[in-house]
Amino acid sequence: MREGCGRVSEENPVVENPLTDTGTPAAPEAPRPPLVRRLLRSRTVRTATAAALAGALVGAGTVAWRTDTLPLAGASAPCWDSLGSGSMDALFGDRRTEVDEQSLHNDPMGDTGSYGQCRVTSYEGDRARRQVTVNVRRLDGLRGTDAQDWPREFLSSGMVPLGDGLPGMTSSSRAWIALPQACTGRDDFTGPTVVDIGMGRADFEVSPEYTLRDREALTGALINAANGVIDDFGCSGTYREPRDLHPPVLWDTTRTSMFCGIKALGLPAAYREDLRETRASGEGGPARICEAGYDSDETAVRLTTVTDPVLAEIYSRDALRSGAPVKGSRGYGRIGGNRAVYKAVCQTGPVMFVLEQLRPTSEGVRFTFTRDLLPAYVAAEAERIGCGPQKLTFPAA
Repeated sequence: MREGCGRVSEENPVVENPLTDTGTPAAPEAPRPPLVRRLLRSRTVRTATAAALAGALVGAGTVAWRTDTLPLAGASAPCWDSLGSGSMDALFGDRRTEVDEQSLHNDPMGDTGSYGQCRVTSYEGDRARRQVTVNVRRLDGLRGTDAQDWPREFLSSGMVPLGDGLPGMTSSSRAWIALPQACTGRDDFTGPTVVDIGMGRADFEVSPEYTLRDREALTGALINAANGVIDDFGCSGTYREPRDLHPPVLWDTTRTSMFCGIKALGLPAAYREDLRETRASGEGGPARICEAGYDSDETAVRLTTVTDPVLAEIYSRDALRSGAPVKGSRGYGRIGGNRAVYKAVCQTGPVMFVLEQLRPTSEGVRFTFTRDLLPAYVAAEAERIGCGPQKLTFPAA
């Protein structure tokens, strides 16, 4: 639902397209200047903060930061006035918090795009206890700079879709949501502009009780931050918090006849000793991710299917230039030593199939997993999502 940036109905929890009588998307209202908008909606604006923001906006290319200690009488809420007391209490309890906040930029035609960062750190005495970082960034779909690190954190098997039509995913340590493209001003071949939030080490889980509590707190903060950014960018409409999240996904014994829970995808015998445990993210969202390894601490391979056509763009460069060419009946890709990316042309738009071997397996097998499994993986997954048949051909040895 990233095509619009309009009003919210009771039936639809996410931002909708405003339509004219002719069914044509209405033009979004012109955004107010960011500084004026922030001054108007902040509950209280201190003189020093306003002066710092004004100086930063006047200076070309300058990034402004503010540092606050909360609670502070009269201070606006952290992270662009978006994280209210409910989110702060859920994340940090009654601990003292400090905020480092970068002013937001919405530069849809520039190289940096829309971006900003906010860090909130809680303390018990002088000891830092928890830090939460919120980023607003446009994921790169042209140079391939966001095809490795960002998916490693925010497209992991421990995540589940936000559901309810919300374009994002969440876990107990990481969460993200894409902003409406009409709001961010990008509708070409770049990746989406996302708000992401993280705390602690990615995929670190203490217990089911803490996992559910942290995931709920992080998801609520994500939605609040995204709505704050939408408002800051001068767009109307809001995202609603998801009502029923998929249960937390757990590691399980590998089913070799349905590897990663994919029908008709068998695991070759050479890998069965090393890939004894698997975990697959919840289905129905922008991506499905499966990781496998000897156990949960030794993940060796990752299989990612990205069905969201805008998110899929972050892998476009790798599908064209990262290794030897792979031809397909309805797509194309590349395969390297430990990574293969295949782009299929489907009815819903481009779909990316990404196969990664993160570490060598048994002696003698080494980094051969991507070549051994890519054709079967693409064929089986394409069939599952209704994008088949897909038949791949490797270059001659």
